[in-house]
Formats: sequence, C-alpha cells, structure tokens
Amino acid sequence: MLRDGLKMKGAEGSIVVNAPVAAVYKRWLEFEDYPKFIDVIKRVRRLDANHFVASLAFNRRQYETMLEVLLRVPERRLAWRTMTDHNALDHRATGVVSFVSHPDQSTCVTLKLTSSFRGAVSRRVDRYLQNFKRLVEGQGDRKTRKSDP
Repeated sequence: MLRDGLKMKGAEGSIVVNAPVAAVYKRWLEFEDYPKFIDVIKRVRRLDANHFVASLAFNRRQYETMLEVLLRVPERRLAWRTMTDHNALDHRATGVVSFVSHPDQSTCVTLKLTSSFRGAVSRRVDRYLQNFKRLVEGQGDRKTRKSDP
C-alpha cells in the first residue's frame, strides 16, 4: 500500500518469443509501439531518451501520464514507472521486463507489473505478453482488442 492509501496490485508473467534476444529487446524499446500490445495505452509521445507521455483509456476514462525509464540493461532488463501528476494522482504503475536468451535463438520475456489501476493485473500481464509475442513474430501489427480492466 502506498503512503496515501492507494493499494498496488502486482502480477508477473512469462512467454517465449521465437526471435533472438537482440531483436526482442529492441522491439520492447520502441515505446511508440506500445499501443500495439498494451491495449490500455492509446498513444505514446517521446519527450527525451527516458521520458514519455502516454495517453491511456482505462475503466471508461481517459488519462495522460508521464512514463520514466529507470533502468536499461541491454538485452537483459528494462524498468519504468509512471510519474504522479495532478491529473492522475491515484493511478500509478511500475514495470520490469527481463529477457533471457535461449540456445535455439528464442527469448523468454518476463513482465512484472505493479499497478494501482483496478482490475485483474495478472490477466492484463498475460494479454500484453501474448500481444507482444504476436507482434514480434509478425502476426500482430493489427490493433489489439479493446481493453478490459
């Protein structure tokens, strides 16, 4: 629980993507493509190397939040958080994605997500990973299904 009384829920999921770790990591770094696999994100605008503005639609409401990249370990790990602002004081999220190369040139992607947004975080993590796998493997350039909390 956060100091202001917000409850954070966390979930973790993994998936094997049939692509080399360098390609998978590079694709995850394409923040502007997040709406293609994270369906609550509608648009991402880069401010600088580590800051992005994301437009979200969640629980039938629109939000805009700043994302900050906290850690980049090439081809191994990426961590980020949302930054609190006056428009979304009660909505926070953090995430860590890890990449492990397999000998067959596939990559295990593990996503840990903690969020104050209501809804089934574990179901969202699994859906985001499935969408990402389809996108990387060339099956998912289409828009993902509508968000559901």
